[in-house]
Amino acid sequence: MDTGLQLYNTLTRKKEIFEPLNAPHVGMYVCGPTVYSDVHLGNCRTFISFDLIFRYLKYSGYKVRYVRNITDAGHLEGDRDEGDDKFAKRAKLEQLEPMEIVQKYTLGFHDVLRMFNTLPPSIEPTATGHIIEQIEMIKEIISNGYAYEANGTVYFDVEKYSQEYNYTILTNRNLEDMLANTRELGGQDEKRGRLDFALWIKAKPETLMRWASPWGEGFPGWHIECSAMSAKYLGEEFDIHGGGMDLAATHHTNEIAQSEACNHKQPAKYWMHTNMLTVNGTRMSKTLGNGFLPEQLFKGEHVLLEKGFSPMTVKFFMLQAHYRSTLDFSNEALDASEKGFRRLMNAISLLDKLNPSANSDFEIGPIRDNCVKAMNDDFNSPVVIAELFEAVRIINTVYDGKGSISAIELDNLKKLMKDFVFDIFGLKDEESSNLELNSVLDMVIELRKTAKENKDYATSDKIRLGLQSMGIQLKDSKEGTTWNKA
Repeated sequence: MDTGLQLYNTLTRKKEIFEPLNAPHVGMYVCGPTVYSDVHLGNCRTFISFDLIFRYLKYSGYKVRYVRNITDAGHLEGDRDEGDDKFAKRAKLEQLEPMEIVQKYTLGFHDVLRMFNTLPPSIEPTATGHIIEQIEMIKEIISNGYAYEANGTVYFDVEKYSQEYNYTILTNRNLEDMLANTRELGGQDEKRGRLDFALWIKAKPETLMRWASPWGEGFPGWHIECSAMSAKYLGEEFDIHGGGMDLAATHHTNEIAQSEACNHKQPAKYWMHTNMLTVNGTRMSKTLGNGFLPEQLFKGEHVLLEKGFSPMTVKFFMLQAHYRSTLDFSNEALDASEKGFRRLMNAISLLDKLNPSANSDFEIGPIRDNCVKAMNDDFNSPVVIAELFEAVRIINTVYDGKGSISAIELDNLKKLMKDFVFDIFGLKDEESSNLELNSVLDMVIELRKTAKENKDYATSDKIRLGLQSMGIQLKDSKEGTTWNKA
């Protein structure tokens, strides 16, 4: 199966032709959220990007198994196996059980992604639901000589692994530099090497989330979760592994090491990473006070926001940037996206009001070809959006009576918008879905029509101007009166 799709592979640092291991089947694993707090916008960008990829692969005829995990255990505050467990710390702060924290923020995560109109993954496994698989994988890594136990904690031996494999293959970093830049082990540290990381962590007396293991009671390290779950549902080798670029240096590097130490093979053929978010040119972060949550962005409840922006406006804004490029939030950029999104939706709402002609001044085929070509070029959504606005120009030209379109080309135009705007991008018209508004406007237009028939032009003009002041434009023609957002 050859669709002409090319994607950028972080592993090889170049674009490659997409050739699944077992076409038309595709296995895709994306690292999901750690559900100890509200999902942040950086996460949302990653999940919206992979939703686009998931949708386009399905549109291209692939049968995709999309696995996105929920991390509900084992994620310590520091990537170096230090600090408190994030769930236990939040549970103590909120005086709740850790699994209450997990439930609360998992539901919140699903609510936010539902607002962004993303498709659910095929499988959404949890770390706590796969403790046995993680223990079995750790046992195999120990058996193969790449891990060791120390006082109830199991560590991965990075230097032993590096004698046979390339530990930094994903990031191309220099191992000697990494060792030099990692602080020396303290006298009480159980690790043999500076870069060693925990596969299983011994429970302290106060540890709330703990499980029995061959090494005593404890809990899994963060990295082993994804290796175990991806192998269980997609096999020891699968097609695409994705996540944010911040995961590449540690989490994904360690995933590759674990999988190779256990199965003697690379887990994923293609590694894909989304880029970071900035706000007014500065990296978004909690410490700088410029990080806002999706709900704050929707409601405009942040000092840096002049107003709120709807979920579809935010999603459209994100799609206007390539998933591998930095995305900079500003009020001006969001305002421009809001206007562009409304223009797109207004044009689509006019499609059923266009009257086909015998001849056509426009061909839709080249626009569709350009959209497909852009998506096949590493999912280049900004180029697709530019092509869609060429279709918007055609719709408005025909609607204004300055051009004609045949029935065949009109059908092609409708299908183009359905396929790319709704099915592939996953956008939806937040305003036209309000059936009550449509019904009220139809009634008001009918009242205006009656007033005109009765030559009550003062009332007719009052209705038209009143609607115009609310941003609703009426257009009279011999076929009747239609409306759209100004």
